[in-house]
Amino acid sequence: MMHTLHRLGESIPFEDAIASLLLTVNVFTSIEWFLDHVFGPGMDVLADLLGTPMLGYPYMQRAYLAAVCIALIGPVVGTFLVHREMAMISDTLAHTAFAGVAVGLFLNSALSLSLSPLLTAFVVAVVTALLVELLVEHAGAYSDTSLAIVLTGGFAVGSILITATDGGIAVGIDAYLFGSLATVSTENVGILVLMSVIVGSLVTLAYRPLLYVTFDATAARAARLNVRLYKRLMVVLTALVVVSAMQIMGVILVAAMLVVPVAAAAQVAGSFKQSILLAVLAAEFAAIAGVTLSYVYGIAAGGSIVLAAIAVYAVALGFQGLAHRLPTVRRLHSQRPGQTREGLEADGGERE
Repeated sequence: MMHTLHRLGESIPFEDAIASLLLTVNVFTSIEWFLDHVFGPGMDVLADLLGTPMLGYPYMQRAYLAAVCIALIGPVVGTFLVHREMAMISDTLAHTAFAGVAVGLFLNSALSLSLSPLLTAFVVAVVTALLVELLVEHAGAYSDTSLAIVLTGGFAVGSILITATDGGIAVGIDAYLFGSLATVSTENVGILVLMSVIVGSLVTLAYRPLLYVTFDATAARAARLNVRLYKRLMVVLTALVVVSAMQIMGVILVAAMLVVPVAAAAQVAGSFKQSILLAVLAAEFAAIAGVTLSYVYGIAAGGSIVLAAIAVYAVALGFQGLAHRLPTVRRLHSQRPGQTREGLEADGGERE
């Protein structure tokens, strides 16, 4: 039987490393099987029924599945960030992820390595996420300044690394900056599906503590919750979502999927759980519509998805304005005891 634990100072057993490698291979093999035998044939049938050939193209099928995963994990994490008034952290981590991609491409170019830029982006983004949480913790009222410094610093590092090779890696980094449907590989989809499972599972398991920390960190400390741990968990999950999504969304726009659908849902939701659900639905609509528009008009996938999400937000604002004008609708959306100033029930939607 393989040992999964080892004492400090000992190396990880060779069989454990092999087991981890086999697990990774099995995950991506399963994704490939799912695409080839379940999702792909299902999309082929849909393409025939709707008379839409693009749904039968393998690269479009990968793009749609990737977009659906982004639209799931983005709002799930973004809802906590927005209501914690930390929406800017997603943009900060997106720009530092750009630096991570640049680091990977630079090392490959300068040292003739074969590192995956996504791997270096994951490492840089997670480290930066922990650093950002530390800065916010000690910056107090100047937390937005700290985030702005890290954001611009990350982008500056990326731009320096690009020019350090006389622009030789600029071509490789364009897809990460602006996103691309054509470059979405089975590996990218596999990463997104894996991240969807990881993020969904962790948020489900830690939902109640994360909720308390989001709305009232002081009370959470009084209840002896490890507030620092849950805050760091949230920023690390944000980093994972950002890096996973930037291949199709692009670094510049990826943060929008953590914020815009959540802002739209907040206009009509009556509880925190409703806010998450409505944000995911809004994001799914925007993702599918955006990918479709991207193919039909030959425009950037990330940009079209974000504009579709903003359109949903505009509709939600219109509905909210209508609710204020109609007395009957206004009564239905009036603030109940136990709700926050945003109109959400801080107990997660379960009325006491």
